[in-house]
Amino acid sequence: MKQPDIAHIRQEYSKKELSLEDCLANPVEQFSLWLDEAINSKVNEPTAMNIATVSSDGKPSARMVLLKGVENQTFVFYSNYDSRKGQQIAANSYVALTFFWPELERQVRIEGKITKVANEVSDAYFFARPYSSRVGAWASEQSRPLDAKSTLVKRAAFFAAKYLVSVPRPPHWGGYAITPERIEFWQGRPSRLHDRVVYTLNEQDVWNTTCLFP
Repeated sequence: MKQPDIAHIRQEYSKKELSLEDCLANPVEQFSLWLDEAINSKVNEPTAMNIATVSSDGKPSARMVLLKGVENQTFVFYSNYDSRKGQQIAANSYVALTFFWPELERQVRIEGKITKVANEVSDAYFFARPYSSRVGAWASEQSRPLDAKSTLVKRAAFFAAKYLVSVPRPPHWGGYAITPERIEFWQGRPSRLHDRVVYTLNEQDVWNTTCLFP
């Protein structure tokens, strides 16, 4: 089968506009406004975000995770602390997030410092998860080599038998919160003349905004 000519794939964007006058003073509040629009518009996976981390030797890595909260001016998600991403976060506490909502022709880029959330916050979220998801957090040695799918299934069965009713939160599993220092909002526009508004946090913890060339 002949490969499609991807170099000539084009998508013209024209649904909305974005200007400094459109934006709220606080970028986290502006993000929440856009997230609400994405959810209400029923876009596919509105909370899906790409998180990019960097290892101790300067090599980047990226993957998709799900946003689970916008709390106290931070962006929160949950993961295995011993995973590859967890090890890279331990080595370098600065990360980048990207949201893309093609149905709305919008993108948001977030850069900032990441820290673990308080244990009680992780506990509250963990115990609100479905039983099978809580068992899965114990069964998966995330990012480690897996010899066969049956090994994972056996581990899940083992922990399900061990924790028939109440599943405690694994010590290696919990939440992360990203405190933003830079947030950029991108709105697709015709002829690739896109709208870009960036917020940067200055030394006085005040957000400055400016438009960028597309």
